Amino acid sequence: MQGLGFRPFVYHLAKRYQQNGWVANACQGVSIAVEGEQSQQQQFLFDLQHQLPPLAKIDTIRIQKQERLHANDFQIKSSSTEGSSAAFVLPDISPCQDCISDLFNPQSRFYRYPFTSCCFCGPRYSIMLQQPYDRIRTSMNKFNACSVCLNEYSSPENRRFHSQIIACPNCGPQLSLLDSTGDVLLTETQALSKTVELLGQGKIIAIKGVAGFQLLADATNSDVVERLRLRKHRPEKPFALMVADINSAKALCDINCIEAQALQSYESPIVLLKRLAKSNVVNTVAPNNNVLGLMLPASSLHHLIARDFGKPLIATSGNRANEPICITDQQALERLADIADFFLTHNRPIVRPLDDSIVRNINNKSVVLRRARGYTPIPVTISTTLPDTLALGGQMKSTLAISQGKQLILSQHLGDLNTMNSQQQYKQTIDDLQGFYGVSPRTVIHDLHPDYHSSIIASHYGKKTVATQHHQAHVLSCMAEHDIQTPVLGFAWDGTGLGIDHTIWWGECFLVAEKNIQHFASIRQFPLVGGDKAANEPRRSALGLLYELDPSLILDNKLSFLSAFTQQELSLCLQSLNKKLNTPYTSSIGRLFDAVASLLGVCHINQFEGQAAISLEQLASSIQCDDVYPVNLIEGPCLKIDWQDMISALISDIDQQNKAVIAAKFHNTLAEVMLQIAKRGQQNTIVLSGGCFQNAYLTETCVERLKSAGFTVYTHEKIPPNDGGLALGQLYYKAIIG
Repeated sequence: MQGLGFRPFVYHLAKRYQQNGWVANACQGVSIAVEGEQSQQQQFLFDLQHQLPPLAKIDTIRIQKQERLHANDFQIKSSSTEGSSAAFVLPDISPCQDCISDLFNPQSRFYRYPFTSCCFCGPRYSIMLQQPYDRIRTSMNKFNACSVCLNEYSSPENRRFHSQIIACPNCGPQLSLLDSTGDVLLTETQALSKTVELLGQGKIIAIKGVAGFQLLADATNSDVVERLRLRKHRPEKPFALMVADINSAKALCDINCIEAQALQSYESPIVLLKRLAKSNVVNTVAPNNNVLGLMLPASSLHHLIARDFGKPLIATSGNRANEPICITDQQALERLADIADFFLTHNRPIVRPLDDSIVRNINNKSVVLRRARGYTPIPVTISTTLPDTLALGGQMKSTLAISQGKQLILSQHLGDLNTMNSQQQYKQTIDDLQGFYGVSPRTVIHDLHPDYHSSIIASHYGKKTVATQHHQAHVLSCMAEHDIQTPVLGFAWDGTGLGIDHTIWWGECFLVAEKNIQHFASIRQFPLVGGDKAANEPRRSALGLLYELDPSLILDNKLSFLSAFTQQELSLCLQSLNKKLNTPYTSSIGRLFDAVASLLGVCHINQFEGQAAISLEQLASSIQCDDVYPVNLIEGPCLKIDWQDMISALISDIDQQNKAVIAAKFHNTLAEVMLQIAKRGQQNTIVLSGGCFQNAYLTETCVERLKSAGFTVYTHEKIPPNDGGLALGQLYYKAIIG
């Protein structure tokens, strides 16, 4: 990978072993020429592969003997731009400890400079215009390094030797504080100091971060949190927080070693953590939620703001609801003027938007739930060589993917494709991926659903289009991440996806064999009252489930959840069910979660995606219970999970059992059902994918039962289990099915 100090590492290694020659970046990787005493040369080659700098990885190495160079020393040569582009491009890297020390050292010339970086940290992918990685091909090309920076750049013993983005207060990017009309109020250090002061006064500030704008606000001030919710039209969805360091994070949340490692990693993602009962963060940051999303500073600017402010800050995406994040001052002033009071910006252009990544500790692994800054564009390597292919993902949590030989490159998280701005950003990312990696795909793969924006535009980007079924792509995405070959039994428990039979599939199991995918198991279907409305109103899923189970349960009006409807609403819903009007049938595990949450009175109407399922998981996690409900598997060409006995028993428990016990039994039952299906599938390798496996309790219970029975189980780690991984699975469809 380019951009991590590899050439300086090679330079020092050559000097250590008295080798003459040169090293240079090329589009395909790094080229090195060395000549010297043979035993020293062998030691050079050994250390080259075994003493790499942080983040570096040698995927392949080819060694050729050539005629002597007759070189007198070792040099770092100018990069070569010939040939195809490399798949290995470094993501943005949060500040290293040495740069953080410089930032707060009054004796350093980088003291309190918000754009401090070195060979081993700083922005990469977000500022690269093209390959290979050199300053001239980044958005730093407008800043001419001063003589002092050039001296450090040329000094082999300096940490910034050949740092392509070296800059200091005299020659690098500068801050500006703007009001809501775009007028400059203050610049440089005064802009930063005033920003911290305004945050203390309860103002909402839009700041231009590493790869896009964020909205910052005081997380200890209930008035400002409520104001931000009103302005952002975000009534209950939790806000992410930023704190200065790991000790500040431990004052807010219970953090284990895996979570601490994720917080302090170079990716600096938002980490979902169990909140402590007492903290100075107001409850409205994450209402009715025992989890906080926490991140440490991802840039030198973030470090300065977080330490100067000294309290937890809301750090949420700088966008309007369901739109992409802003990356230019103009975008921010146009789209965020009714949200932010002031704008802290800078004059280094952002080439491509990268939202903050999100991870969660599931099964003692840091699982990426949103993949963007810090992770993109590291490729997934598979065993099969693919022709240049473009995959367009789905409609929600959209991403794109392209293949380059054995490398599958997944784009950053792009969000839902329901608005014009999102669709425009989506198109720009398609063009950017193809141009940046120099690929011209003939084949384009998209979701089977014809109304997805990604499906509608597929024919514009390739001569051949291939439609893949949504849940099959989920299973294949997990297979691709781990480079798993067939045969495999894969579970895709997710939200909506159009089935091959043109009904709505959501809770499916597939037997993936060579050149063939068999629909092996599914859940018994039930009606969704109001169609798409049911995704936002768990009470509708509960009503449809009960109607399918026994309509008299509704007519008796004894279940408390029915009070979530007015009499008029209930009457209209029953008419729809009786006449089968706008009540499509679904096999959704996700809607089954919603139905149970509503039956328990936990959540009747979602204020944000997944709220009911999240609340149900938190209930289950609050108690120790291993009991299960009865459930049947109905034999046939495709096994059917019959939930009738489970829901009947669950309803009987409502007046007699603690809600947490019922929630735990429900989760346990699904894990037991999975085990029974796996036994009938007679395949040792099991993969789990889909949005339901963002649920730590469900995933860990399923994995424990399967492994205890002798199965080998794969779950997602670096690729999201939700729709953010679909594009990768679509590409892998090309490798598995052809």
